[in-house]
Amino acid sequence: MTHDLPIVVGVDGSEPSLRAVDWAADEAALRGTPLRLVYASLWERYEGAHLAEDVGGTSEGVRAEVIVESAAQRAGQRRPEVKITTEVVPEEPEYTLLRESRTASLLVTGTRGRSSLTEALLGSVSLTVAAHAHCPMVVVRGSHDNRALPTTHGRIVVGVGEHPTSSAAVRFAFDEARRRGAEVEAVRAWRCPAHESTDHPLLTGEPARLHEERAVEGLEEALRKAPDDVRLRRRTVEGHARIALSDASRDADLLVVGARRRQRHFGLQLGRVTHGVLHHSACPVVIVPEPE
Repeated sequence: MTHDLPIVVGVDGSEPSLRAVDWAADEAALRGTPLRLVYASLWERYEGAHLAEDVGGTSEGVRAEVIVESAAQRAGQRRPEVKITTEVVPEEPEYTLLRESRTASLLVTGTRGRSSLTEALLGSVSLTVAAHAHCPMVVVRGSHDNRALPTTHGRIVVGVGEHPTSSAAVRFAFDEARRRGAEVEAVRAWRCPAHESTDHPLLTGEPARLHEERAVEGLEEALRKAPDDVRLRRRTVEGHARIALSDASRDADLLVVGARRRQRHFGLQLGRVTHGVLHHSACPVVIVPEPE
C-alpha cells in the first residue's frame, strides 16, 4: 500500500540537499512513512566541484558513506520517530532516482543554484528527474524550504490545467491539505488570444468574458469532488499560468502542479508551466504525474 512506500531523498552533501532532507523528514513524520536517503556516487560528475566546497573538503576526500550517514543523523535528530534507511549507489544520479521513483510514495530533491545569477535555477539532475519520475516529486526551494511542519502559511496552491477531470495534482493537494490542516487555493489561468478582439465574428462583444467563463467552468469541474473537510478557495487569473502560479507561491507552503510529459525530438520534456514554476517558485514544488 502507498503508506508503506518510503519517501526517497537524493542526497549529495550540499546545503540544498540537506534542506531537502529536513523537509522530507518532516513529511515522513506527517505521513507515518519510512525515509530513504540515497546517494548516487557519480553525482559530482554532473553537479561540479562546488560539492566539495559545500561539505568542506576536496572532491577526492569526500566519502559517500560519510555524506549519507551525516544526512541520516541529521534527519534522525530532527524526527526520531521516522524509520530511516540509507544506500550509496555507484551510478549516475538520474538513473538511480528514476529507479527509486518506481517504489516511492514521494521523491525529494533540492536545488543547486550558487550565485545571484543561478540561484533561481535547478541543477541538471533535478530537472531531468522531474521530467521522468514515476511518482510525485518535490523540488525543495524557497526561503522556508527546510520545514514542512509547522506550516508557515497554512496554504497549498494547486494549478488547474486544461484537463481538469483527471487531475491527479488536485487530488494530491487535497490529501496534503488534510495532513497539514491547511487550505487549498486552486488557481486556473486564462488568456484571450491576441487575434480575438471585439470585432471577431464568432466572439463579438465580450471575448475576454467568454474565456474567463470557460476558466471558471474548468475550475469547478476540477473541484467537483472536493472533500468537505478541506477549506477551499477558487481563483481565476488572466495571464500566463507559470507567472500566476509563481506569484501565488509567495505566501504558500506548497505549490502543486500536474505534469503531462510531452514527447519531443530529444525525448520527454516538461511543459512550459511546470518548467517555469520549478525555476521561479518561492516555495517547494510538487510535480504530480498526470495520466495520459
